[in-house]
Amino acid sequence: MNYDIKDINLADKGNDRIEWAAKSMPVLELIGERFKKEQPLKGLRLGLCLHVTTETASLCRVLKAGGGEVYLCASNPLSTQDDVAAALVKTDQIPVFAIKGEDNPTYYKHIHSVLDIKPHVTMDDGADLLSTLHSQKPNLLEGVIGGTEETTTGVIRLRAMAAEKALKYPVVAVNDAMTKHFFDNRYGTGQSTIDGIIRSTNRLIAGSIFVVAGYGWCGRGVAKRASGMGARVIVIEIDPLKALEAIMDGFDVMPLAQASKIGDFFVTVTGDVNVIRPEHFKAMKSGAIVCNSGHFNVELDLDGLAAVTQKRRLVRDFVEEFVIQNGPTVYVLGEGRLVNLAAAEGHPSSVMDMSFANQALSAEYVKANQGKLPNDVFPVPESLDHEIARLKLKSMGYEIDTLTPEQVKYLASWQSGT
Repeated sequence: MNYDIKDINLADKGNDRIEWAAKSMPVLELIGERFKKEQPLKGLRLGLCLHVTTETASLCRVLKAGGGEVYLCASNPLSTQDDVAAALVKTDQIPVFAIKGEDNPTYYKHIHSVLDIKPHVTMDDGADLLSTLHSQKPNLLEGVIGGTEETTTGVIRLRAMAAEKALKYPVVAVNDAMTKHFFDNRYGTGQSTIDGIIRSTNRLIAGSIFVVAGYGWCGRGVAKRASGMGARVIVIEIDPLKALEAIMDGFDVMPLAQASKIGDFFVTVTGDVNVIRPEHFKAMKSGAIVCNSGHFNVELDLDGLAAVTQKRRLVRDFVEEFVIQNGPTVYVLGEGRLVNLAAAEGHPSSVMDMSFANQALSAEYVKANQGKLPNDVFPVPESLDHEIARLKLKSMGYEIDTLTPEQVKYLASWQSGT
């Protein structure tokens, strides 16, 4: 079996951690039990470009239990958990191509290793696998029946491709499922981002000025968690509606040029490029801590920062010091990559349970609808979204009401008034 990982001897540790995470993933477990009986993915080669974490390992095992041939590479050079990669290779015979800290050429070599198996279905977190396939190996497109996409950044890229008629197969936007972005993006990113900041810096959040650039679902989560830990939160936005919402949620809103002068912590969660630029870095207080929790490391203009820096060094794991010429000393976490996975372990498994349940069911949906969907970006079917929510509630021990026949009739009528 072909694979490329750091150390196969880490497998036992990885298995223990995968088992621990799986205890909080009951929905995916239920789907796995059905998949094992029904084999809905039998005959499919699935190419996965996801964060190689304990939760992803549970998804891989479910997909394999459903009859699929699973091949995995990392969707970020710093997010791989090497012991998990070893466990998947040794225990599950799942080929993995991922090493934490791999350089950019190795990262793309690993993506090509997955593409070389000629996948029928692609599973992306950021659309790197799909975009590489389209741009560098178009000869393999004919065998692909569909794909899935995990994150906001990837969905943005895919919709741009679809708008230009460049997308050559249908893709399910897993990120847009309510049971994904309502929970994973808000609660998962909120907690894991703060976790990454604290693990890497051991700094106190309470009493600080905490600047959050972007007030989408991820930004909402980060702002709420920082506020809950006692920080004064400032939100940076370009959308007047989101800015108004942030104000109504109790946060300050101001331009980044103004906030950069007073912030202690800065987190970008916008999905856009060069949000924090040299003029912002130069205006910061000495000791300011800057990180990114968006998918790609382009949100911080690190090349621009390097150009105005007279000295830089690594002062702690995942903490790099930049001494700016005639300016402050600032600290960038995790090379500007998503801090929750670069410096911590990513989202809690109970949240990823729903996200990866969507992935598994979407793969099943893609196969069941082979040849029926045009080359576009599709939502997760509402029925699947609701079923995942129902299973999650059940696993948590909660029950909800159902409509009476009278209530159903009333909601379907227009004759009844005051």
